[in-house]
This record gives sequence, C-alpha cells and structure tokens, in this order.
Amino acid sequence: MEPASHVPGTPDERGAAPAQSPSATPRRGVFSRLLRLFKLTFGLAAAGLLVVFAAVLVVAWNAEPGLTEEYHSLARHGRHKVAIIRLEGPILEGEGFVKKQIDQVRQDSAVKAVVLRVNSPGGSVTAADYIYHHLRKLCEERKLPLVVSMGGMAASGGYYVSMAVGDAEGTLFAEPTTWCGSIGVIIPHYNVAELAAELGVEEDSIKSHPLKAMGNPLKRLSPEEQQIFQGLVDEALDRFKQVVAHGRPRLAAEPGKIERLATGQVFTTRQALNHGLVDREGFIEDAIDRAIELAGLDKSETCVIRYRGWPTLLDLLLMSREPARRSELELLLDLTTPRAYYLCTWLPPLVRPGSQGWEN
Repeated sequence: MEPASHVPGTPDERGAAPAQSPSATPRRGVFSRLLRLFKLTFGLAAAGLLVVFAAVLVVAWNAEPGLTEEYHSLARHGRHKVAIIRLEGPILEGEGFVKKQIDQVRQDSAVKAVVLRVNSPGGSVTAADYIYHHLRKLCEERKLPLVVSMGGMAASGGYYVSMAVGDAEGTLFAEPTTWCGSIGVIIPHYNVAELAAELGVEEDSIKSHPLKAMGNPLKRLSPEEQQIFQGLVDEALDRFKQVVAHGRPRLAAEPGKIERLATGQVFTTRQALNHGLVDREGFIEDAIDRAIELAGLDKSETCVIRYRGWPTLLDLLLMSREPARRSELELLLDLTTPRAYYLCTWLPPLVRPGSQGWEN
C-alpha cells in the first residue's frame, strides 16, 4: 500500500508545518511597506491641508470685505468711467465702505468723474468730517469733478459731506421729495434722575473731578456742565458753517445768510432751491449727465459704474452676515458716551449699530 500523498499547507505526521513557498514572505513584506508608505503620505497630506486651512483662517480673520465694480448705465465697455460713490444711512465712526469706494476711485485711472449719492440723516461730527476730508482730497489729487445726487434725505452730516463739491456751479442735485439742510449740532442728554430715584438708584461714581462725570443721565447738568457742552456744540457748528461757506460761496457772499439757515431746520427741495442750499432739482441720471459734462466726456465712450461690497472668506465660512458682534458692555459704553452729532434726529445714540456688516 502506497503512503498517502501530503497536502500542501497541512501539518505532516510529526505536526510540523510545511515549508512556505519561497516567494510568499517577500510578497507580504512589499505589501506591508507599501501600506506604511501610503499611511505616511496620507498623514503628511492631511497635516499640510490643516496648516494651509489654518493659514487661510488667519488671513480671512484679518481681511476686510473687498469691493467689486458693477455696471450701472451708459456704455458698458466705455473707455472712460463715472464712478458712483454711495453714502447711505447714518454716518458712523469707521465708515469703511465709503472710504473703500474713495480708495477704489483713487486707484482707477479710468475714472474721470464722481457722483456722490447721498441718502443719510447724518451722524457723528468726526465721521462726517472724515468722509468730507477724503472726498476733497480725492478730487484735488485726481482733478475729478464731483456732483452730488441727494436721495430721500441729505440732512445734517449728509449735507455736510455734500459740501465736498466745493465752489463748482450746478453740482448739487436734489430729488423732488428730498429733505436736506439741518445745519446744526446736537449732544444728546437725557435726565432720568427722578426715575432713578424712584427705583432706588443713586449716582455714586468715584471720580478725579466732578466734571469727569459730565453728562451722567442720573443727575441734572450743572450750569458749568451746560456751558462746557454748549461750547463744544458751538465750535462744531462753526466748523459746519465754514464747510457750508466753502461749498456754497453764494451763501457766504450774503452777510448773515448761513447764520440764518444754521438752525437745524430741515428743508424741502423747493425751499432748499429758494435758499440756495442746492442747485437743481433732478435725479441721479441728471447728476450723471452733469458729471459727464464737467469732465468733458462723450456719453458713447463713458461707462457709469458703482461699487458693491462682498464678505470675507471667514464670513462665508461662518455663514454670517455680521462678521463680528460687539459685546453688550462695549455697546453700552458706546451708547452712554457723550458725543456731538451732525444728525437729523432727536434720539442719536440709538442709530449706532451693535455691529457692521458689508454693504450692498
């Protein structure tokens, strides 16, 4: 009887495993090395992506919303441009969108004229003067004609900024329903001392001098405090009247005319025309035509553009329209800080938003 043939891969009669095929061990070693190489490569790639993503987040966190140019009217592919700069809503500190538009115009040599579109009740004294200054600087540096188109309201700080047109004739346009003027200054103060007393709230601040608590709503203003605040208002009003005199030389030529108009009163377009506060009744297309005329441009070769603000990458990643919300304490401190306004309203502090998004 012949012995049974041995089946490969099974133990023999003595319990010993048969010898492996000579090529099995090297093949398994190659596969193991390839697997380790793949894991290492994948790990390095993942780490690299994380580093890049972190760098993008850092850049995005510090980036400001950018601007993009968009077509408005006339020759879409014209070689010359008339840029519309928009000033809309309350004028606040850090008015980034308006300043960015000004900077965009400064860098674009194809822009030959500017139309300032104003629809604003005004805002803080400093913010209005800041925008006015940079508009004047832009027009002087680039020798650009500036024409103002007033929307629903160009009052107080909105009118102040409009004076950047200088002494050029026929450059202030107001729509039939525009309210403008309101040449004046206000520092809001609300006395809630009696209400606080009823609630058992007393002012007991530790201060270096009594005037350090000037404007505290929990107490009445002293005669000295009233005099100091009035001095601040008067000085800001003097600046306002100087700006109006520069932008409305005909008013300045008539003794006492600006003084009589500087009461804070809002005027209709018809009244403003009669007083010389605006030049013409018209819409934005009329202001554009005037800007083209002053720049000596051909309509067939002129493209009217405006600017749109876009969010940063971080805003998109967070799906947020408000990139950074101010803390409640910061907002409270801001609202209770006495400040002067070129503003057409009786409740100025409440127009100060808790955060700023981008403009559209």
